[in-house]
Amino acid sequence: MPRRRRLRRIVSPPGFKGYRPYGANSEMSGHIELLYEEYEALKLADYSHMNHLEASKLMGVSRATFARIYESARRKIAQALVESKEIKTAYGDAFLDKDWYVCNDCYVRFTLPHHHRGRRCPICKSERIEMVTQK
Repeated sequence: MPRRRRLRRIVSPPGFKGYRPYGANSEMSGHIELLYEEYEALKLADYSHMNHLEASKLMGVSRATFARIYESARRKIAQALVESKEIKTAYGDAFLDKDWYVCNDCYVRFTLPHHHRGRRCPICKSERIEMVTQK
């Protein structure tokens, strides 16, 4: 029997729900699900220029597990680009470092300090915010 999967720590959720190819046929053949942990691996390795060992420690997984997550993300992105598929984010086996919120008016994602009592968007001051949760 395989071991239970360890949850991967995500510093911040993706700032998007998905991407669609521009100018592609309107009858796209499905979509690709990019998991939060795969997004985080791409962000840490390619955007933040961390090596796999540093990034794996930040995510709370082994270096080998990080390498597998990173490789899976790269393959999914490549498949979506080559096959003109939509990319959608999915929660996966992850947990967020802090409570994250999204504003339904301006779509900004943010955290609130613990001492903050009001639930308003820091950008547009809207009260139409919701917590980013596992789906």
